[in-house]
Amino acid sequence: MTSVFSAEERAAMKEHAQELRKQRKGKASATQDVLAKIAEMLPEDRALGERIHAIVTASAPDLTPKLWYGMPAYAKDGKIVCFFQSAQKFNARYATLGFSDQANLDDGAMWPSAFALKTLTAADERRIGELVKQAAG
Repeated sequence: MTSVFSAEERAAMKEHAQELRKQRKGKASATQDVLAKIAEMLPEDRALGERIHAIVTASAPDLTPKLWYGMPAYAKDGKIVCFFQSAQKFNARYATLGFSDQANLDDGAMWPSAFALKTLTAADERRIGELVKQAAG
């Protein structure tokens, strides 16, 4: 019988279970965990992850960094608002900045909830900062 989930998806679920156990035991700072996860990334993803972390923490300081399925994420009242998924996470050709249904980004009947990232320009960084601020609001 073949598995319904890919090896990468199973690994992400195992990481999430470890994250939940760690939270219950009150171990290591969530911010340190996020920074450590970013430091493990391949250079291209690491550079993007570091910039996203800096933008999110500057734009919405009330969001709490935490790991979510092994990805850097940012939560409000314990609920994920946005996350950074490295390209290497699921062997994708680009990294992703995603927003959950907790994000206040509603704009009519349809709006984007994830963005593909290959590089970041100054304009991209400003736009991400605006989106994060709105999402956290």
